[in-house]
This record gives sequence, C-alpha cells and structure tokens, in this order.
Amino acid sequence: MKVFKGLFYCSIVILLNCSFAQASSIKSHISHQISPYDFVVAADGSGNFKTVQEAINSVPDFRKVPTTIFIKNGTYKEKINLSASKKLVKLIGESVEKTILTFDDWAQKKNTFGEEKGTSGSASFYIYGDGFVAENITFQNSAGPVGQAVALFVAGDKAKFTNCRMLGFQDTLYTYGHGSRQYYYKCYIEGTVDFIFGSSTAVFEDCEIFCKKAGYITASSSPDTAKYGYVFINSKIIGDAPENSFYLGRPWRPYAKSVFINCDLGKMIKAEGWNNWGKESNEKTAFYAEYNSKGSGANAKARVNWSHQLNETSVKAYTLTNIFNGWNPKE
Repeated sequence: MKVFKGLFYCSIVILLNCSFAQASSIKSHISHQISPYDFVVAADGSGNFKTVQEAINSVPDFRKVPTTIFIKNGTYKEKINLSASKKLVKLIGESVEKTILTFDDWAQKKNTFGEEKGTSGSASFYIYGDGFVAENITFQNSAGPVGQAVALFVAGDKAKFTNCRMLGFQDTLYTYGHGSRQYYYKCYIEGTVDFIFGSSTAVFEDCEIFCKKAGYITASSSPDTAKYGYVFINSKIIGDAPENSFYLGRPWRPYAKSVFINCDLGKMIKAEGWNNWGKESNEKTAFYAEYNSKGSGANAKARVNWSHQLNETSVKAYTLTNIFNGWNPKE
C-alpha cells in the first residue's frame, strides 16, 4: 500500500512539473510572438546582441519585410555599416538622450596604410540600405572640432528619422546620393561648417538646427536634374553661435537647392542669408529661397538679390509627395 501511494504521489509531481514546463514553454512562445522587436541590442548582454553591428549583420540580405531592432540605453562606440543588401531595417532606441551610437574618426585621421580617411571615410554610421527607419537614437561623431567628421552618412533611398539627434561639428550629416530621398522629423542636428551637406533630396520638418561657433548650415550639391534639394519646414534655427555668424547655406555644387518654409531663424543668421562659395557663376544656377521666415534672423529685404522669396502660390508645390516624387513618409 505504501508503495502504491508513493507511486501515486510521484505521478502527480511529474504531471505537475510537465504541466508547468508546458505552460512556461507556451508563455515563452507567445511572448516571442507578440514582441514588436526582432532583435534586441544591449551592451550589458541582456539582449540578443551586445553591438549594433552584430544585429545588423544578422538581418537576412534583401529581406522583403521590415526587421525591427530595439537598442537599449547605452553608449555604443562602434563604426557601423548598414550595407545595401540590408533593406527595410528599423532601429528603435530606448531613449534619444541615452541611446548613443558614436565613433571618433575624422578626415585627416590615417588608416592602416597611412592614408587620410577623407570626409566620406570619417563617418560613424553608414546607411546604404533602402527603407531605413530610425527612432529615438543619437548619432554622434565625437572627434571634436578637428575638421570634417561625419556622424551620419545616408545613401539609401526612403530613409526616415524621427526624434533623433545628429551631433558633431563640421560635416555632421552627409546626405549622400543623387537618388536618395530622406525625411527628418522632430530631429535635432548640430554643427559648425556645412553641417548638413550632400546631393540627396531631404526634408527637415519640425526640427531644431543648432548652430555652433560660426559657419554655414547647408552645403547642398543637388544635381541639375533634381527639382528639390533641402527643404526645411516649420523648423527652428537655434544655437550658441554669435550674432551674424551663420549663413543659411552655400553651394557645394553649382545647382545647390535649399528652401526654408515657415522657419524661425535665430540671431546668428547673417542678414544676407546666403553665400556663393566665392563663385559668382553659382548665383545663376543655385536656388535658395524662403517663405514666411520669422525670428531675429529673418530679413527678407537684406537677403542677397539672387535668392528668392516664395509666395502663397509657389510655396504650394512644396508638399512631401511632390518633393519626394511620389513617396509620402507619413503614410
């Protein structure tokens, strides 16, 4: 009888253990199924990967659906490359102030062969894959005021950044690629000389552009075939730069295009607004314009005579769908 009772109790314990194990397995499976993230990056080892590059490398090449990567708070010092085969990748930071992707290369820094890295080689993060999305992330080049030092190099098409920060000095944000369309929403971008530059078509909506020391906000190199270049909408130009120390832009290439619409311009903006980069011929090809600028840096009457002031009719062409040739990043 005692043997029977012992077997009975053992059977009950085994069944209970199996039930708990099965329930735990089901719970784990369900939890995995409902997680909004495919991968989690955490420097402390609590995620799937400790580095952002490892997570990116694990994204299948040419995947046709989005891959979402959550990055926990931390400072990730790594030089990151998202190749063209990594499409529809979405990075979400835990918080924009504490999720920091940074590196410290600069243009004159030597590579392993003793050659200068150059501006393009100085970037902390390269984005070549199409359909890239970033939210709540700080992109930084921590080299300091040592010349060209790119924080973010964006070449992929249909790139979208929301509530992100781009930190650096000269050449902070490189919008690379003639066919690349880029949308920056509620972002913070800081720098000194030409700190938003390149040939892409890019819109900066509800952004804060922070001017440090003295310099030029934009250095567009739009090709002659591009109808639009840089468009700033409802953004604020702020900073600690001295009064009358910044130009809205200068043309890196002859057909540069930059337009400011309904923007609040700080006192650091020079009355003349725009610079021709030492070439009078650029005045005939570059397109620089404003509409309804306000703030102490707004001075339509004092702007260079080769710039433009849009009117209520011409400004209507500046919709996201028109600027991006059919792509609306808000949809």
